[in-house]
Amino acid sequence: MTEVKLGLKENWKQFSLLVIVNAFVGGMVGLERTILPEIAEKEFGLAVKTAILSFIIVFGITKAITNYFTGALANKYGRKKLLILGWIIAIPIPFVLMFAQSWNWIIAANVLLGINQGLAWSSTVVMKIDLVGEKDRGFAMGLNEFAGYLAVAIVAFFTGWIASEYGLRPYPFYIGIVLIILGLVFSIFFIKDTVHHVSKESTNSLIPPLKNIFWETTWTNKNLGTVSQAGLINNLNDGMVWGIFPLLLASKNFSIEQIGIIVALYPGVWGIGQLFTGKMADVYSKKQMLFIGMLIQAIALFLFYYADTLVHYGILASILGWGTAMVYPTFLASIAENTNPMDRAKSIGIFRLWRDLGYAIGAILTGVIADLYSINTSIIFISILTFISAIIIKIRMKNS
Repeated sequence: MTEVKLGLKENWKQFSLLVIVNAFVGGMVGLERTILPEIAEKEFGLAVKTAILSFIIVFGITKAITNYFTGALANKYGRKKLLILGWIIAIPIPFVLMFAQSWNWIIAANVLLGINQGLAWSSTVVMKIDLVGEKDRGFAMGLNEFAGYLAVAIVAFFTGWIASEYGLRPYPFYIGIVLIILGLVFSIFFIKDTVHHVSKESTNSLIPPLKNIFWETTWTNKNLGTVSQAGLINNLNDGMVWGIFPLLLASKNFSIEQIGIIVALYPGVWGIGQLFTGKMADVYSKKQMLFIGMLIQAIALFLFYYADTLVHYGILASILGWGTAMVYPTFLASIAENTNPMDRAKSIGIFRLWRDLGYAIGAILTGVIADLYSINTSIIFISILTFISAIIIKIRMKNS
């Protein structure tokens, strides 16, 4: 057997392949980002915001639970098998979205999408951390999330453009068929498992195993628990952006193409920004990175209340994207830094459980508040929660 080496340089070929695969994974989320709220209103006649956002609620809960089990099963069955399973489960998604006869079909597609994302994205995250060892974790996570969220942005833009030219269905969802084929081919024939890299790193680790991985990752460990709450709040506001912003922009008479541009800007800056912020997380204090990133998000969300023009929304979407870029790779690098290699996959799975429950909680909260009061009120409320999360990081987390 070839000698196992840790490091980005030593494993650059496998690492690059995993970056490409994660772009395909991210693209699957981009399929829905621009046009699904429009489909809900125009094709299925849904007017209540909570009902429209139900697809995000289902996606968030399913992905969160799948994240947990992916982390728990990664050491037992191997990362590659879970990655392939994620792609197999994705096969029906674009066809269901194309031919759905009722909103329940869309809900079912999002159950499958949540499982796909939980299995495939979690697997690529853990495999990249396995490969690089201690030195370049932040940079590795920056590259991983860059690929995923840039793909979200690109696909979100193109689905919006295709919808504006050829209609909401079926043509925008053809992209999903291509992504699934490529994801399966790469995962089956080119990706190698990283279980031996974990074994090698664990023999040299000075970090003691966690006594209770679930509760320590959830809250009792000051660093791990603080990261988990911040992850939940981050995806809570992302769930709001995903579901509410297309409706907000449509209510201001922006075209579907203009909505696609704004909706794509946010994950685009988020994705590209992580090329820089991931490396920053290896150099600067992770606590400060997380605090500043969440604070920027809170400010940007608050200012959305005052936005009115396409330029205003574009600038604020970009600022929000940069704030998210500061925290996303830093979350994962912090979890890896504070766990023994043998605990890492399970701890990351638990963190991602709480983080992605934020999608569901955010969609429920913003839907209920938007129905009772207004969309702008829901945005202000979420900005306040994001600010509180930043303060918790400042007070509770230790410098690392």
